[in-house]
Amino acid sequence: MGIFDGIGRIIKGQLIDVIEWTDDSKNTMVYRFDMQGKEIMNGAMLTVRESQTAILVSEGQIGDIYGPGLHKLTSSNMPVITALKSWKYGFESPFKLEVYFINMRQFTDIKWGTTNPVMMRDADFGLIRLRGYGIFAFKVVDPLVFLREVFGTNSMYTVEDISGQLKKMLVSGISDAIAESKVAALDLAANYDEFGKLAKDKMNAKVSQYGFQLTDFTIENLSLPEEVEKAMDTRTSMGVIGDMGKFTQFQAAQAMREAANNPSGGGAASMGVGLGAGVTMGQVMGGALGQSFTQPQQPNTAQNANNTNTAAAASLITCPSCNKQVAKGKFCPECGAEMVKDNNMVKCISCGAEIVKDAKFCPECGAKQSLECPNCGHKLDKPAKFCPECGQKL
Repeated sequence: MGIFDGIGRIIKGQLIDVIEWTDDSKNTMVYRFDMQGKEIMNGAMLTVRESQTAILVSEGQIGDIYGPGLHKLTSSNMPVITALKSWKYGFESPFKLEVYFINMRQFTDIKWGTTNPVMMRDADFGLIRLRGYGIFAFKVVDPLVFLREVFGTNSMYTVEDISGQLKKMLVSGISDAIAESKVAALDLAANYDEFGKLAKDKMNAKVSQYGFQLTDFTIENLSLPEEVEKAMDTRTSMGVIGDMGKFTQFQAAQAMREAANNPSGGGAASMGVGLGAGVTMGQVMGGALGQSFTQPQQPNTAQNANNTNTAAAASLITCPSCNKQVAKGKFCPECGAEMVKDNNMVKCISCGAEIVKDAKFCPECGAKQSLECPNCGHKLDKPAKFCPECGQKL
């Protein structure tokens, strides 16, 4: 009896009566139950936990699928395997199968980012480059498609095995979503949620062929090149300043006060700085406040008459057609000919307002008056569709 007992213990040691998988990791998507050369006992118990799916495979052929719960493996609840094995009258002996556990939970907080800048055309800044990053989440929704198309017969499959391909597909999807939306660069930050939803819907149509579903796609940041950000800061500052003349007066007053309160120069130099600060301060404040702090003077009738005659003579110009001295205007009041325009005045390239010829910025709209080709840096005299130096489209 001792010999038979030993043989029984050996045979029993080669049989499996409990099949289960306890997931102790956060990134395992597929786990193949380790049979170690053993066979499954008739009537063995299969435990499938919540967020798991178990698939039985017989000699490379997919068999029965089990959801969460406790399942007893018999011919009555193994219809596919029973048909594959031709167990017409059930079975009593042990059998050999492969058991795969599929993790059906969400895999969250997976980071994505653009490896190379994404090119897009902007109405305000022309051709710009975008970089972005964020997180996404996904899960397996069709374990059979996932088994056939992705992991095959690997003993284990993790998030890292598929995340690289998913990230590249997501970057492509968000690039298309931004380009198709035609949202200006200044309004990108206000549309992160909309871009994320567009990218998620676009990508779910693609990842479904692998048995996946994107459950979340979040954009944390879309960054612009440094030179574009500086231009945006400049435009914002111009809008905050408002009246450039008053701002210049205020800046001058602040600088004079700081110079007058700075004793570091010392000696005659310090006295000179203080004197200059005082004079300039008086001029600035006088121009800003008018004659509020001066006593009214009695008008000099003779002097005023001379000033009036001088000003009237200075306001007259010679008509290029009839050569008569007439008042300034667009047309000559004597002969009706068009007067010569002031050569020192030009029109703003952005709003068309009359500005000084050599002005760097328009005092009306704040637009920069000098144009440069973004490709070769060639300075342009006026707006153009193509650069005359390198042919780059502007």
